[in-house]
Amino acid sequence: MKKLLYISLGCLTFGLGTIGIFLPILPTTIFYILTAFFWMRSSEYLYTKFIESAYYQKYIQESIIERKITPLGRVKLFSMLFVIFALPCILVRNPFMTATLAIVFLLHFVGLNLYFNKKNLTSLKEANEE
Repeated sequence: MKKLLYISLGCLTFGLGTIGIFLPILPTTIFYILTAFFWMRSSEYLYTKFIESAYYQKYIQESIIERKITPLGRVKLFSMLFVIFALPCILVRNPFMTATLAIVFLLHFVGLNLYFNKKNLTSLKEANEE
């Protein structure tokens, strides 16, 4: 029963992630990470097929794990984060919520830039040591 539930949830998150490739409001990356999580716990076959797929390689392996995100990719990422955080502020006029979401957005902005730049700093240090 648990295996069937994980396979079903994996199929759902895979579908939503794939739709997110074409609809910018849906976050592809998080749905693909959830797909890998569910299928890893339920079906070795589905998990292996998924991590070998071109979509996984492009949206998870290269951009998140290997930190090979292009400047345009960063602009898209932060633009979508801004839209996602700005919509509730526009729809619900609450100063406390707006301030909280602004702080969370800034933390995402700083944290993700540090994460993506960490590889560049490591590469520079290794080049200087040689």
